[in-house]
Amino acid sequence: MPTRRERRGLLAINLGMVSNILLAGLKTSIGALGNSPALLADGINSVADVTYYVLVSFFVRLAGKPADEEHPYGHRQLETIAGLIVGAFVLVTAIAIFWDAINDVYTLLAGHETFHGAALATLYVALFTVLLKVWLTWFTLRISRQTHNTAVLALAYDHRNDIVSALAVTIGITLGRLGYPWVDPLAGALVAVVIFRTGLDILRESVADLMETGPGHELERDIRALITPLPGVRQIEEIHAHSFGPYLVINMTIGIDGGLSVYEGDAIASEVERVLKENNEYIRRVNVHYHPAAKD
Repeated sequence: MPTRRERRGLLAINLGMVSNILLAGLKTSIGALGNSPALLADGINSVADVTYYVLVSFFVRLAGKPADEEHPYGHRQLETIAGLIVGAFVLVTAIAIFWDAINDVYTLLAGHETFHGAALATLYVALFTVLLKVWLTWFTLRISRQTHNTAVLALAYDHRNDIVSALAVTIGITLGRLGYPWVDPLAGALVAVVIFRTGLDILRESVADLMETGPGHELERDIRALITPLPGVRQIEEIHAHSFGPYLVINMTIGIDGGLSVYEGDAIASEVERVLKENNEYIRRVNVHYHPAAKD
């Protein structure tokens, strides 16, 4: 059965998927019928979002598989791989939308086509998108913080930037209706720029996770604060943390009294492991190496 963390993650994914299916249908149809290049571009972005959600949902379900002989720490890295896929799709979508939008702006400014503004319905759809995405951003960010799920965080970033995109579309449609026709497709190009930046943010987060950029100063400081007061621990020589999805494996070396027996040294190492696991729910394994502490 899925854990509570997995259920929360899938809730955010499924809710986002349903919302984007609704928005994709609305924006592409109304954008095309209502003659708004900006809304149509944003609709294409939502169609791509649906694809992202299908992929992320698939990978998150796979990430829930239990550990096995080949994957002793489980399959949580699949969540990070899902983030990489989302980021790559976002970049490709952004480039395609930007190219089409700039072509439309040139066509209008060169006088090759005429444009008299989008239908009023396109403005209503854009405003509805803003309101829905504000709520989805808040909800998805909340779940990503609770679950420490990289894939859900990537989708939260996508929702957040959809707000900016929808606002640009709203402004473009409004100015287009007021007699500035080139602003509507220009808004579509701005949407593409925002989407592109989102893709870069997602890729940067996921690559950092895969490359194991280290435990960070805050985590190392917390570990030292927990271990230093323990009886028998004279030195903490090094700390290495390896991430597996949201979970951590800690490898550390401590110095103890060289006159202690192996049994006593093992008891100190076991206490270090117990304290770390009890005080950080994301630490799943602690490997402690101990040897005689250097003399002062």
